[in-house]
Amino acid sequence: MRFNISEVPPAADFEVIERKGIGHPDSLSDGLAEALSVAYSNYTLKEFGAVLHHNFDKVGLLGGRSEVNFGSGRMTSPIRVLVNGRASDRFGDREIPVEELIVETTKQFLGERLPKIDASQDLTFLWNLSSGSSPGQVDASTEKESYRRHWFSPRDLSDLRELQQLVCNDTSIGTAYAPLSPLENFVLAVEQELHEDNDLPWLGTDIKVLVVRNGLTVDVTVCLPQIADEVPDLDAYLANIATARRLITDLAERSLPGHDITLHTNTRDNPAIPELYLTATGSSIESGDEGLVGRGNRANGLIATARPYTMEGVAGKNPVYHTGKVYTVAAQRIADALAAEHGTAFQVWVVGQAGRELSDPWEVTVAHEGPVDPNLVEVTVKTELANITQITVDLLAARVRLY
Repeated sequence: MRFNISEVPPAADFEVIERKGIGHPDSLSDGLAEALSVAYSNYTLKEFGAVLHHNFDKVGLLGGRSEVNFGSGRMTSPIRVLVNGRASDRFGDREIPVEELIVETTKQFLGERLPKIDASQDLTFLWNLSSGSSPGQVDASTEKESYRRHWFSPRDLSDLRELQQLVCNDTSIGTAYAPLSPLENFVLAVEQELHEDNDLPWLGTDIKVLVVRNGLTVDVTVCLPQIADEVPDLDAYLANIATARRLITDLAERSLPGHDITLHTNTRDNPAIPELYLTATGSSIESGDEGLVGRGNRANGLIATARPYTMEGVAGKNPVYHTGKVYTVAAQRIADALAAEHGTAFQVWVVGQAGRELSDPWEVTVAHEGPVDPNLVEVTVKTELANITQITVDLLAARVRLY
């Protein structure tokens, strides 16, 4: 591993931060992809003693149609679940019920995230699964057979190379930073304040928050979906918005003391028509919007464009060896540990190289704001990397935030 450390100037006095709530179509796709990976991984681990090869990181959700009015809402066309990816469909002479696992997990996941849907009739599945090997297999007559020949159809555990040597499957990057800024913590807290800390049965899960800070001036825009069954008329709709505005304003004043805060909510609403963010399910996935893995929040739950950033869509990737996924979590754990130990801000990049030992990245770069001891920083980096297989354990237990 090549280790680099450098000092960076403090962050600029400007932030643009976004969060797509758990019911946003992109967040739903991320969540579903990861739920599928966890379900498939735990099934194959229990049945065969290992996590078999799979990638569900290209899953998508294609919007259905709905009909809403004050006091009532219903789906009129189903949400289409695009099951796009790869998975081993057999182990030795045993078939794996991949489609059954996917359907069961999808219905459970979306039923929990969108409790207003009827999973038996409001979902339809579009199948595009394969069990093809990744590039690298050469079909030639040689004494030694490429392990890739049985990559997605292992005859037994000896066909799983990662059980003998755990290496990066790809050349990719994981990046993270710590600690979060007060504004980033506020953006994360909005959803919790509205959904967990208060009883708002009319509020859907497709909340979106976008905040711009210039010095002490903060502009906040929040989109608040309302569930038609819980909103009897326009007066109730407007009263609900007023309730949410009060909660968000109070949270902002507690989180960002001394700032000049302007709050905007549901800026497309036109009560005179009326044109409102009124939904049957609480999410725009019901009315033509679409979601894809990797287009939403980064692994820390935020889209912070002035921070270190990659386009790696981590949800749904294999939790054992997928470089971008494992190293994204590793980078976050390194950043968190360093920030706690040294009391200053850190940025971390962990760079993997296909075929290299997973616990020995090609390169790790650490940038810090305040003074630190480089030797102690390197010790922390190596300690976290030495424990990298724990990341897989935590991913399979769904203990890691990924979106």
